[in-house]
Amino acid sequence: MYDQALPWYKQCLEVAKKRLGEEHPFVAESLNNLALLYNSQGRYSEAEPLFIQALALRRQLLGEEHPDVATSLNNLAGLYRYQGRYSEAKPLYIQALALWRKLLGEEHPSVAVSLNNLAAFYDSQGRYSEAEPLYIQALALRRKLLGEEHPSVALNLNNLARLYDSQGRYSEAEPLLIQALALYRKLLGEEHPSVALSLNNLARLYDSQGRYSEAEPLLIQALELRRKLLGEEHPDVATSLNNLALLYYSQDRYSEAEPLLIQALELWRQLLGEEHPDVATSLNNLALFYDSQGRYSEAEPLYIQALALSRQLLGGEHPDVASSLNNLAAFYDSQGRYSEAEPLYIQALVLRRQLLGEEHPNIAQSINNLAILYLSQGRYSQAEPLLIQALALWRQLLGEKHPDVASSLNNMAKLYYLQGRYTEAEPLYLQALEIFEQRLGVNHSRTVKCHENLASLRDRLASNPE
Repeated sequence: MYDQALPWYKQCLEVAKKRLGEEHPFVAESLNNLALLYNSQGRYSEAEPLFIQALALRRQLLGEEHPDVATSLNNLAGLYRYQGRYSEAKPLYIQALALWRKLLGEEHPSVAVSLNNLAAFYDSQGRYSEAEPLYIQALALRRKLLGEEHPSVALNLNNLARLYDSQGRYSEAEPLLIQALALYRKLLGEEHPSVALSLNNLARLYDSQGRYSEAEPLLIQALELRRKLLGEEHPDVATSLNNLALLYYSQDRYSEAEPLLIQALELWRQLLGEEHPDVATSLNNLALFYDSQGRYSEAEPLYIQALALSRQLLGGEHPDVASSLNNLAAFYDSQGRYSEAEPLYIQALVLRRQLLGEEHPNIAQSINNLAILYLSQGRYSQAEPLLIQALALWRQLLGEKHPDVASSLNNMAKLYYLQGRYTEAEPLYLQALEIFEQRLGVNHSRTVKCHENLASLRDRLASNPE
């Protein structure tokens, strides 16, 4: 679709320059439109000089205070945000919003665009408390100005839902994602990039809830649709490859996951360069995969690269940095390198609490991981209250039948087993096993391990009844 449009956009620009000269508002518009096309294809290095030319020309011809100048500021900010160049993006977003408000008033579609984009900027940095009210304002304004049935309303529903998903607010996210998908399909048809985006986001929600059978067909549809519409070489295709790989990884389908993780990393590097947040995410995910297979010499340098790159690009206070700290700590923990793991776990927990608040699945994960470290060291009195906190939080946020709840039950049972509290451990193992079998299947590694734990416990009870 985009490849067919490209020659026409180029021709429009050349005709405009030839007939109107280099310095004309229509030339600036043509530069902007061609840049938007390159941007949508992930061809950021080609888009940037065109956006900059369009902005400079509009300022020269129209002055600093014109809606088209605000449009150019917004578009250039978006490019920088996609590239992870946050310090360059923020002032442009703020300038664009202030200018649109001054020129067009508070109730204008362009103001809603700017509110949404500034919210997306804060969202991408994990600054959820700043993003949420802006998303809500943008959604309300778009509904008022455009009506319920408009693609921009669907976009805002999707963005607000994604924010809730990032915070573990799944019951709030799901209905918004379903509304957005239905609206995109109705307004844009089945074959549109926004439909693919919506399928991907709904699938991510299901994946994070352990609803794998619902997530997989949506991820496959999204990938196929993106390949058809955007071609093989596009950042959104890399995103789909990565997300499908993570789903397979969660299901122990390792032979299917690895090639997708490698493809995603190679594609992101090719399109975005070595220094981009998506590359850091991809390095981290591939490291997790190697780690889970005991390929430690391959995993460790990737974990370290991912952490360093996230810190460099996102600063020290970002959810992705906390995740990298947690994952590197878990790697050290699994190898018995406890003195290296503990400070990283603590840093990750402190950072997550600061950024995400107390009620978030990642907080439960950090508390659980620190407890497991203490458990491995025989520090049972420190481990038990943390395991209780993690289990309570996961139950509150994810419900009773989530695989993470089952893992937490299994960990609590292990603590009781190690302390000789066998009668307290057995029902927890049984609860965990039931959830694992129901949600992951009988052959999943977590199910098999839980079976082994329960069998060991029953052998101990048989030989040493309490």
